[in-house]
Amino acid sequence: MEWEAKDRLRYKPHTRITLKDHPTLDEKWLQQRIAEDPSLLGLGELIVRDIERQQPRSGRLDLLLADPDGTTRYEVELQLGATDETHIIRTIEYWDSERRRYPQYEHIAVLVAEDITSRFFNVISLFNGFIPIIAIQLSALQIADDEMTLAFTRILDHATLGTDEEDAGEPTDRAYWIGRSSSEMLSLVDGIHELVSELDPGIDLGYRKHYIGLHKGGIATNYVKMIPRKKQVNLALPTIPRSEEVTNLIEESGLNTLDSSTRTVYRPIIRPEDLSEHRELLRNLIEIAQKSYRT
Repeated sequence: MEWEAKDRLRYKPHTRITLKDHPTLDEKWLQQRIAEDPSLLGLGELIVRDIERQQPRSGRLDLLLADPDGTTRYEVELQLGATDETHIIRTIEYWDSERRRYPQYEHIAVLVAEDITSRFFNVISLFNGFIPIIAIQLSALQIADDEMTLAFTRILDHATLGTDEEDAGEPTDRAYWIGRSSSEMLSLVDGIHELVSELDPGIDLGYRKHYIGLHKGGIATNYVKMIPRKKQVNLALPTIPRSEEVTNLIEESGLNTLDSSTRTVYRPIIRPEDLSEHRELLRNLIEIAQKSYRT
């Protein structure tokens, strides 16, 4: 049977079929299709890091995907049919295992199933938003005797984890980040800090294992977070609510970002030339972040 990744439903009549009951199109088949083209999930242009990844205790993670920048990993569990408690818990366990093994990355749990039931939402609500999980409903659609398509619909988006400090890792210092990135990138961090200080005098840098944040009077004030890399600084502005106005402001400026439709946080990529070229935009974004934090 032939199949296609692109949605052509507007051009052809279709019938939904259940893969769970299909004699040949099983979970392994679905896994292979997604591995061939992870963009099917609608999570952006991801790359495959591993398939059937062995877990320390037991079980295998169906798919481990990552964004091209390498900052975010997606632990993907596949289920044919309706969601059940076993697969929900397994999804969370695999996500937790991977984030503990590799805390330098942002981790997001992803459950793909043919039917996302109300029971799923009841179970997830018990965790009170502290687990970043995405639920994607899969539809296999017959559009001809020998042709079908797969449609993926995101039913639940992830929420940002934790509080200011609980995901930050242990305290570090400037030397730690110079070792991870470079002196040039720490100078770029200093330039961003200067912009923040213009709007918020007395603010200091807070060096943590997973990012460089802000402190004021010894208290974490992380409306701006910085992750220095070898050739850039990835900025995170967690307090700015996503809006069409801010999104357009960034896109029209030409400033590159790590953002995708799955993220709730604006994450501009700052290179040395951006500090002068986009100085006013960065100042505006920092001001919006600061005001959002204070309100």
